[in-house]
Amino acid sequence: MPALLPTDITGEIVWIGHVPDRDTSLQSEPTQDAQLTYEGIPGEAHGGLTRPACVRVRSQYPKDTEIRNVRQLSVMSAEELAEVAAECGLDAFDPRHIGASLVISGIPDFTHLPPSSRLQFPDGSSIVVDMENRPCHLPAKPINADHPGAGDKFKAAAKGKRGVTAWVECEGHIHVGDSVRLHIPDQRAWAP
Repeated sequence: MPALLPTDITGEIVWIGHVPDRDTSLQSEPTQDAQLTYEGIPGEAHGGLTRPACVRVRSQYPKDTEIRNVRQLSVMSAEELAEVAAECGLDAFDPRHIGASLVISGIPDFTHLPPSSRLQFPDGSSIVVDMENRPCHLPAKPINADHPGAGDKFKAAAKGKRGVTAWVECEGHIHVGDSVRLHIPDQRAWAP
Protein backbone atom coordinates (compact mmCIF):
# COMPACT_ATOMS: atom_id res chain seq x y z
CA MET A 1 0.00 0.00 0.00
CA PRO A 2 1.43 3.43 -0.94
CA ALA A 3 2.61 5.56 1.98
CA LEU A 4 2.12 8.81 0.04
CA LEU A 5 -1.22 9.87 -1.39
CA PRO A 6 -1.45 12.05 -4.51
CA THR A 7 -3.93 14.86 -3.91
CA ASP A 8 -6.04 16.80 -6.38
CA ILE A 9 -4.24 19.94 -5.20
CA THR A 10 -1.92 21.46 -7.78
CA GLY A 11 -0.03 24.70 -7.80
CA GLU A 12 2.23 26.57 -10.18
CA ILE A 13 5.83 27.71 -9.90
CA VAL A 14 5.69 31.51 -10.18
CA TRP A 15 9.28 32.31 -9.18
CA ILE A 16 12.65 30.51 -9.01
CA GLY A 17 15.80 31.87 -7.43
CA HIS A 18 19.12 30.89 -5.94
CA VAL A 19 21.46 32.42 -3.36
CA PRO A 20 24.96 32.35 -4.91
CA ASP A 21 26.93 33.39 -1.80
CA ARG A 22 25.22 33.53 1.58
CA ASP A 23 28.25 35.16 3.20
CA THR A 24 27.85 38.13 0.84
CA SER A 25 24.05 38.36 0.90
CA LEU A 26 20.96 36.37 1.78
CA GLN A 27 19.30 37.63 -1.41
CA SER A 28 18.30 35.25 -4.22
CA GLU A 29 18.98 35.89 -7.87
CA PRO A 30 15.90 35.18 -10.02
CA THR A 31 16.00 32.71 -12.88
CA GLN A 32 13.45 31.17 -15.25
CA ASP A 33 14.48 27.57 -14.65
CA ALA A 34 16.65 25.40 -12.42
CA GLN A 35 18.23 21.99 -12.38
CA LEU A 36 17.30 19.96 -9.30
CA THR A 37 20.05 17.59 -8.17
CA TYR A 38 20.45 15.47 -5.05
CA GLU A 39 22.51 18.35 -3.68
CA GLY A 40 19.82 20.95 -4.44
CA ILE A 41 20.14 23.67 -7.09
CA PRO A 42 23.72 23.75 -8.46
CA GLY A 43 25.60 26.84 -7.28
CA GLU A 44 23.09 27.54 -4.49
CA ALA A 45 24.63 28.49 -1.15
CA HIS A 46 22.15 26.25 0.72
CA GLY A 47 22.97 23.21 -1.43
CA GLY A 48 24.91 20.10 -0.57
CA LEU A 49 24.19 16.62 0.72
CA THR A 50 25.19 17.65 4.24
CA ARG A 51 25.40 20.88 6.22
CA PRO A 52 26.68 22.03 9.60
CA ALA A 53 24.10 21.89 12.40
CA CYS A 54 22.70 25.31 13.29
CA VAL A 55 20.47 26.88 15.93
CA ARG A 56 17.39 25.15 14.45
CA VAL A 57 18.64 21.73 15.65
CA ARG A 58 20.58 22.78 18.75
CA SER A 59 18.48 20.46 20.93
CA GLN A 60 19.79 17.51 18.89
CA TYR A 61 23.38 18.40 17.87
CA PRO A 62 26.25 20.66 18.92
CA LYS A 63 26.78 23.63 16.57
CA ASP A 64 28.64 22.74 13.34
CA THR A 65 28.04 18.96 13.66
CA GLU A 66 27.81 17.58 10.10
CA ILE A 67 24.20 16.50 9.40
CA ARG A 68 22.02 15.61 6.38
CA ASN A 69 20.96 18.73 4.49
CA VAL A 70 17.17 18.84 4.50
CA ARG A 71 17.26 22.64 4.03
CA GLN A 72 18.44 22.71 0.40
CA LEU A 73 15.45 24.81 -0.70
CA SER A 74 13.34 27.57 0.80
CA VAL A 75 9.86 27.27 -0.71
CA MET A 76 7.16 29.88 -0.23
CA SER A 77 3.54 30.41 -1.14
CA ALA A 78 2.67 33.36 -3.39
CA GLU A 79 -0.53 33.87 -1.42
CA GLU A 80 1.21 33.84 1.96
CA LEU A 81 3.94 36.12 0.61
CA ALA A 82 1.22 38.62 -0.38
CA GLU A 83 -0.20 38.45 3.17
CA VAL A 84 3.26 39.09 4.64
CA ALA A 85 3.75 42.04 2.27
CA ALA A 86 0.44 43.56 3.36
CA GLU A 87 1.36 43.18 7.05
CA CYS A 88 4.67 44.93 6.29
CA GLY A 89 2.77 47.78 4.63
CA LEU A 90 3.81 46.84 1.07
CA ASP A 91 1.77 46.25 -2.07
CA ALA A 92 4.00 43.32 -3.07
CA PHE A 93 7.02 41.45 -1.79
CA ASP A 94 10.13 40.60 -3.80
CA PRO A 95 11.04 36.95 -3.02
CA ARG A 96 14.73 37.67 -3.62
CA HIS A 97 14.83 39.70 -0.38
CA ILE A 98 14.19 36.58 1.71
CA GLY A 99 16.43 34.12 -0.12
CA ALA A 100 13.56 32.14 -1.65
CA SER A 101 14.34 29.19 -3.91
CA LEU A 102 10.79 28.67 -5.16
CA VAL A 103 7.51 30.54 -4.90
CA ILE A 104 4.44 28.42 -5.63
CA SER A 105 0.86 29.63 -6.05
CA GLY A 106 -2.34 27.67 -5.60
CA ILE A 107 -1.60 25.38 -2.63
CA PRO A 108 -3.58 26.47 0.45
CA ASP A 109 -2.11 26.68 3.98
CA PHE A 110 1.29 26.07 2.40
CA THR A 111 3.50 26.76 5.41
CA HIS A 112 1.69 24.03 7.34
CA LEU A 113 2.04 21.21 4.81
CA PRO A 114 2.72 17.95 6.64
CA PRO A 115 6.42 17.10 6.92
CA SER A 116 7.39 14.46 4.34
CA SER A 117 4.84 15.77 1.82
CA ARG A 118 6.11 15.69 -1.74
CA LEU A 119 5.83 18.41 -4.36
CA GLN A 120 6.15 16.74 -7.76
CA PHE A 121 6.84 18.53 -11.04
CA PRO A 122 5.79 17.58 -14.61
CA ASP A 123 9.10 15.84 -15.45
CA GLY A 124 8.72 13.56 -12.40
CA SER A 125 11.26 15.42 -10.27
CA SER A 126 10.16 16.03 -6.71
CA ILE A 127 11.10 17.72 -3.48
CA VAL A 128 10.34 16.60 0.07
CA VAL A 129 8.97 19.05 2.62
CA ASP A 130 11.15 18.99 5.73
CA MET A 131 9.23 21.40 7.96
CA GLU A 132 8.01 24.96 8.45
CA ASN A 133 10.70 27.56 7.82
CA ARG A 134 10.64 29.83 10.85
CA PRO A 135 11.10 33.54 10.13
CA CYS A 136 14.29 35.25 11.28
CA HIS A 137 15.72 38.77 11.40
CA LEU A 138 18.18 38.32 8.48
CA PRO A 139 15.81 39.49 5.68
CA ALA A 140 15.23 42.81 7.49
CA LYS A 141 18.35 44.46 6.06
CA PRO A 142 17.72 43.75 2.34
CA ILE A 143 14.01 44.55 2.72
CA ASN A 144 14.80 47.84 4.49
CA ALA A 145 17.27 48.76 1.72
CA ASP A 146 14.36 48.95 -0.76
CA HIS A 147 11.52 49.68 1.67
CA PRO A 148 12.75 51.49 4.80
CA GLY A 149 11.02 50.21 7.94
CA ALA A 150 9.20 47.32 6.23
CA GLY A 151 12.00 44.87 6.97
CA ASP A 152 11.68 45.53 10.68
CA LYS A 153 8.14 44.13 10.49
CA PHE A 154 9.07 41.00 8.52
CA LYS A 155 9.79 38.52 11.32
CA ALA A 156 6.46 39.10 13.09
CA ALA A 157 4.49 39.36 9.84
CA ALA A 158 5.95 36.11 8.48
CA LYS A 159 5.16 33.99 11.54
CA GLY A 160 3.25 30.95 10.26
CA LYS A 161 3.65 32.18 6.66
CA ARG A 162 7.39 31.78 5.92
CA GLY A 163 6.96 28.64 3.82
CA VAL A 164 8.86 25.38 4.20
CA THR A 165 12.32 24.00 3.79
CA ALA A 166 12.74 21.09 1.42
CA TRP A 167 15.26 18.74 -0.17
CA VAL A 168 15.46 17.06 -3.59
CA GLU A 169 14.23 13.46 -3.70
CA CYS A 170 14.15 12.98 -7.49
CA GLU A 171 16.32 14.98 -9.85
CA GLY A 172 14.99 16.96 -12.81
CA HIS A 173 14.60 20.36 -14.40
CA ILE A 174 11.93 22.88 -13.39
CA HIS A 175 10.67 26.07 -15.02
CA VAL A 176 8.60 29.09 -14.04
CA GLY A 177 5.05 28.18 -15.09
CA ASP A 178 5.42 24.45 -14.32
CA SER A 179 2.63 22.81 -12.39
CA VAL A 180 3.34 21.10 -9.08
CA ARG A 181 1.21 18.38 -7.50
CA LEU A 182 0.96 17.83 -3.76
CA HIS A 183 1.37 14.32 -2.32
CA ILE A 184 0.83 13.85 1.43
CA PRO A 185 1.74 11.08 3.89
CA ASP A 186 -1.05 8.54 4.44
CA GLN A 187 -1.17 8.77 8.23
CA ARG A 188 -3.29 10.32 10.92
CA ALA A 189 -2.08 13.36 12.83
CA TRP A 190 0.10 12.55 15.83
CA ALA A 191 -2.04 12.33 18.97
CA PRO A 192 -0.04 11.03 21.95
